Amino acid sequence: MNDTFLRACRGEEVEYTPVWLMRQAGRYLPEYQAVRSNVDFLTLCKNPKLAADVTLQPVDILGVDAAILFSDILIPVEAMGMRLEFSEKEGPVLSEPVRSKSAVEKLTIPDVEEDMPFVFDTIRILIKELENKVPLIGFAGAPFTLATYMIEGGTSKNFLHTKKLMFQYNQVFHYLMEKLTDSVISYLSAQIKAGAQAIQIFDTWAGILAPLDYKKFAFPYVRKAISELKKEGVPIIYFANNCAGILGELKKVGDDVLGIDWRIDISDAIKKLGKKIVVQGNLDPCALFLPKEKLEERVKEILWKGEAAKGHIFNLGHGILPQTPPENVAAMVEAVHTYGRKK
Repeated sequence: MNDTFLRACRGEEVEYTPVWLMRQAGRYLPEYQAVRSNVDFLTLCKNPKLAADVTLQPVDILGVDAAILFSDILIPVEAMGMRLEFSEKEGPVLSEPVRSKSAVEKLTIPDVEEDMPFVFDTIRILIKELENKVPLIGFAGAPFTLATYMIEGGTSKNFLHTKKLMFQYNQVFHYLMEKLTDSVISYLSAQIKAGAQAIQIFDTWAGILAPLDYKKFAFPYVRKAISELKKEGVPIIYFANNCAGILGELKKVGDDVLGIDWRIDISDAIKKLGKKIVVQGNLDPCALFLPKEKLEERVKEILWKGEAAKGHIFNLGHGILPQTPPENVAAMVEAVHTYGRKK
């Protein structure tokens, strides 16, 4: 197996900078669209064979250095007792948003193997298929990001309901976060036991918080989850979107790798984090629309700046966009492998 990604996660010496992409199995690939033409998104997530097939597509097509499980961060939220639907226009929709103590009380901590068996069946298929290829990354949403979806009932522009619950009924909010943290720990532990060789925790909405509020309402819970999951012995990546204002807290979260979004120069992030942290990122997803020569320049700049960290894994600063030309993605991966060679 090509274990370059795993060694980079641990800050070990590698022959080249490894690369994978958030949402690398997705709508920008015609091969993925062919599968989706016959099945809706949630059904695809719950069909182990199909989910495994689309997980493998970018590994075979692009030559990335890691596979990431095809699923959705809201799968465990559904298992906690909320009704989940996906709309092509609106994205995820959760019925009866959680905005009271009684609503939190109704939520259950899932028996993950019993309530979400398809996730672990998918992982077991993938571990066999990837045996001589690359490692598999499992993942979950961070407690705070999951809470926002549950409180808002979906995505939001201003997260008014989330912040009202935080500020006006903070005991209820903390109660919800405690349940979510326990669920995330259980869910990711089971993914590791099923075979995932690394895990990523997505905190997509961490950046909506003021630094003071991140420290109070989000940080303690993700730190607890990471502390418990460290016992499993696999690398843990924490991706906090829009992270520039909270880097001071992020350096204390306890992960092995910190994912950086594109809104901050990666060299500035490394200076603030210190040279003892492995970083991941951070090409703007829209940079994949640049001409090949300009794209290569961006890649080389990030690779050069990433050398200042303890270790560097190349990635986008957020998920790849559905409109992205696959040939541009392939060119980016090739550029990373070409210019990321260690001398």
